[in-house]
Amino acid sequence: MEHIAIDLGGRESQVCVRSPDGEIVLERRVATLSLKRLLATRKPSRVIVETCTEAFPIAEIARTAGHDVRVVPATLVRTLGVGARGIKTDRRDARALSEVSCRVDLPSVHLPSARARELKDIANAREVLVGARTALINSVRGYLRRRLLGMRVGGTATFPDRVRTLVLSTAEGIPGSLESLLTVIESATEQIKLQTKELERLAETDDVCRRLMTVPGVGPLTAIRFVAVVDEPGRFASAHQIESYLGLTPGERSSSDRTHRTGITKAGSRRLRSTLIQAAWSARRTHGIHPMLMWTKEVEHRRGAFVATVALARKLAGILFAIWRDGTTYTPQRGAAAEVRPTRT
Repeated sequence: MEHIAIDLGGRESQVCVRSPDGEIVLERRVATLSLKRLLATRKPSRVIVETCTEAFPIAEIARTAGHDVRVVPATLVRTLGVGARGIKTDRRDARALSEVSCRVDLPSVHLPSARARELKDIANAREVLVGARTALINSVRGYLRRRLLGMRVGGTATFPDRVRTLVLSTAEGIPGSLESLLTVIESATEQIKLQTKELERLAETDDVCRRLMTVPGVGPLTAIRFVAVVDEPGRFASAHQIESYLGLTPGERSSSDRTHRTGITKAGSRRLRSTLIQAAWSARRTHGIHPMLMWTKEVEHRRGAFVATVALARKLAGILFAIWRDGTTYTPQRGAAAEVRPTRT
């Protein structure tokens, strides 16, 4: 089969097509939006792209057209000759990928389903809104501190009204710049509420998410992020494998007779890892002496609260995987089993 390497860009992409013996048969620059038409005209081939924003929709288009698709991790392409000797151009990159594909059966990252991509986008939208609101609130707090104004404690929903009440009590009143920030904070809060309701609706209507939410500390956001990232539980052989995939297992730097364990590897999805850690904190705060949490007390006594919480997040990942794989719901007795792996984080 032919080998079609595509160096993707936002507007234009570089295409290099090689025959099975490695000879270049087509090389040109095309509009990224025209790749669908180009791929539809080629006979079934191996399509190689590097991980980037456009990679997965293009991979889906290529797979639909009957091609064998390989999305190569960005961490790997450097070893394949991309950007070699400090010279990096789209043409050289596409040539390097196509040439290597003729010689090696390149590995591919998992190609997420359309459903997984949709869930990820919804969860990300809420996270972006929360982050933007936090930045706006911090800006307003800075304004108050510069004027030595102390505000009474309250929730985020009442923050704009509390600020207005405080500033209106001063001689200068509310400047237009501050009112603009407060208005945007109110709008962001309303949008966050809508996104939260949508996440809850999606989680309640999805059988897998409903079962995952039977685990202590796991809510709609955690369940949806887990489903979006894992996508196909059958691609993992064990719970330990998925814990490693999410970067929740200890790393190691050993050489000769020296053995040194490091903190967690932090590989994989940063957002899901962070969400699982938040779920672990939530479980520890709200579920008291629940069987699943008893062993974390021992870890906390030896290593501290943060290490114990990260260890619990690792355990949660394994439990969620087992529930999805087995088609069951959470059982406290099974969740009470302590881990035997190291708890260094």
